[in-house]
Amino acid sequence: MHVDYFVTKEWLHDHLHDPNIVIADCRYDLKDPEAGWQSYQNGHVPGAIFFDLKKDLSGSVATHGGRHPLPAVADFAATVSASGIDTHKHVIVYDDQHGSMAGRLWWLLRYVGHPSVSLLDENYSEWEAHGYPTSMEVPILRPTNFEPQLQPDMRVDIDDVKELKEKDNVAVLDARAPERYRGEREPLDKKAGHIPGAENWFWKENVGSEGKWKSTEALVERFRSLRQKDAVVVYCGSGVSANANIIALKQAGIENVKLYPGSWSDWASYDHNPIARGEKP
Repeated sequence: MHVDYFVTKEWLHDHLHDPNIVIADCRYDLKDPEAGWQSYQNGHVPGAIFFDLKKDLSGSVATHGGRHPLPAVADFAATVSASGIDTHKHVIVYDDQHGSMAGRLWWLLRYVGHPSVSLLDENYSEWEAHGYPTSMEVPILRPTNFEPQLQPDMRVDIDDVKELKEKDNVAVLDARAPERYRGEREPLDKKAGHIPGAENWFWKENVGSEGKWKSTEALVERFRSLRQKDAVVVYCGSGVSANANIIALKQAGIENVKLYPGSWSDWASYDHNPIARGEKP
């Protein structure tokens, strides 16, 4: 796969001691916020730095803005700098959820202008099962001075979504599981359903039956109907797992892709916003 977006566990093993690589462990459990850190302490890819979804990759929760609002750019830049990441480092992100958590760091780094960040194609558990080395040692960080170069075209807010979803040649994709899209089940947010006009493109459909991401050719085929769109807006429950779809779309060669960070949890926080349920957009 294209090294800009993915690396294999074999590639990472071969480059484990490359001084120009920073490895980021992003394991997280939405139902148990401490589980990711505990898993990291019990074993991780040697040299990996832990990034916590809530503490490092999200801002403060308010009435609106979603369950995992983006962190302030200055705060995130400080986190990146403290972790020893600069623009010369190739950052490899991984989790144990097929990229649905690590994708948040992947997207954030690209949003602040980092030119080289890749997702580990398989889960940490596959790394471990293959017999590759693991460590319980927390690395000593060597801070840098990361200067963000914001890419504002990568995101949209709720007003942008309302405008864009009415345009003929714009697609809005809901990355959540089909039953949540249809409004049959909502385990995390106060209301069930989806944004009217949004299509359901479940992010897990990017992953094959063996736990590896589908080939570039398969992803191109999956998203073929979106190739000529003027823009593709992606959301999920709180702007986290949607990034797995963004990575897949980019791998498929579709560039004008935008994240709605507040996602469904933001949309549903407004009493007056319309809600759709069922199979149809």
